[in-house]
Amino acid sequence: MKSGREKLAAVAESGRVDALTLEGSGVVVPGAGKRVLVPGALAGEEISFYRQRRRRNYDEGALAQVLVSSPDRVAPACRYFAICGGCSLQHLSPEAQLAMKEKTLLDSLARIGGLQPEQVLLPVRGSVWGYRRRARLAVRHVEGKGRVLVGFRERAKPWVADMLSCETAHPEISRLIGPLSSLIGTLSIRTRLPQVEATVGDNVTALVLRVLDPPSSADREALAAFAATEGVRLYLQPGNPETIIPLDQNPGEDLYYQLPDHDLKLHFGPTDFIQVHGEVNLRMINQALELLEPGAGDRVLDLYCGIGNFTLPLARRSAAVTGVEGAGAAVWRARQNATDAGLDHVTIVEADLSGAGAEGAWTRERFDLALLDPPRTGAVELLGALAGVGARRIVYVSCHPGTLARDAGLLVREHGYKLAKAGVMDMFPHTSHVEAMALFTRH
Repeated sequence: MKSGREKLAAVAESGRVDALTLEGSGVVVPGAGKRVLVPGALAGEEISFYRQRRRRNYDEGALAQVLVSSPDRVAPACRYFAICGGCSLQHLSPEAQLAMKEKTLLDSLARIGGLQPEQVLLPVRGSVWGYRRRARLAVRHVEGKGRVLVGFRERAKPWVADMLSCETAHPEISRLIGPLSSLIGTLSIRTRLPQVEATVGDNVTALVLRVLDPPSSADREALAAFAATEGVRLYLQPGNPETIIPLDQNPGEDLYYQLPDHDLKLHFGPTDFIQVHGEVNLRMINQALELLEPGAGDRVLDLYCGIGNFTLPLARRSAAVTGVEGAGAAVWRARQNATDAGLDHVTIVEADLSGAGAEGAWTRERFDLALLDPPRTGAVELLGALAGVGARRIVYVSCHPGTLARDAGLLVREHGYKLAKAGVMDMFPHTSHVEAMALFTRH
């Protein structure tokens, strides 16, 4: 009996691509047959392809030839695009990517939430290359290649892509891929170092090495020499994130990024959450402030506030801001960043917003405005409490259009808000991630 994942005979077929998935696969429905997902094909193209694997509801295909090309097709800038799983849409023009993501957002709002915004916001966008200031790089010593591979996982495979650069990564991260490969290859723990998390701050680039065994004294010397030569800061992580320690016991000032429009400097730890695209982050903050319209007498609530990315700019324009965050390290950072900025009208509360924290003291206060930036799972648990604080405007920053649409439907149908505005933000160009911002109003 054949397995559903068994490879099919390599018989070429041809067809027209009816649609494109966010993962970068063209959808072909030849005749009355089962649909085929063909990576690398674009909507509207005529292609030839091979069926490679059967699935229950579709087959997987491989692109053989583009017979009639889409006007939106572009040449991928990265030479590793065909194998690396870090990107899925480099063969589609940036404008077409944004149009597809906007359609995904609006379709989700209509299908899941039963809504359409009164106004569609222009996309928030920035550079499409060299933008990733954070990257989690996999590491694997491959005997057959005689070296250590450092990079993203291969597309739809668990292996580490054989790469020496990344066009979407910040140049400081991209240039370190090759040197990291060489460095780790010299270490005694090269088979016990599965990951490097790289973060670019405005002041320094940090590399957190996940080490399953302690480095030897010779390893430490090699690491210290690498840090000095490359001008980076190294950290070792033997266990969970709480175990991270700097290689240099006197590392200097913490990482930071600046928000020049608001005269702010936000310090953060090497694994604290920050927005990946620094340029889009600046524009996202400004758009959130424009939508909320905070005034000198307003009290503002910021849920999932992190290190204060929205909290502190809001505090520059309002009477008081309460930020609520579940991660203890981020709470400490947010408080310190507020103190450093002289913002004594900022209160940071530690609470698990996915559970009992949604019933905390903040729910018994009154606020004029609110902002939330939840994880992919959304904020369904706290929508009742959020609606109860009385905010006349709510800005919802989302990293998943489906959960935004679900929550938007509840805010409108059950809590008396209307969906005034919504639009996408190009936080992750060339990938399937759809980031969005929505404004809800209530009188």
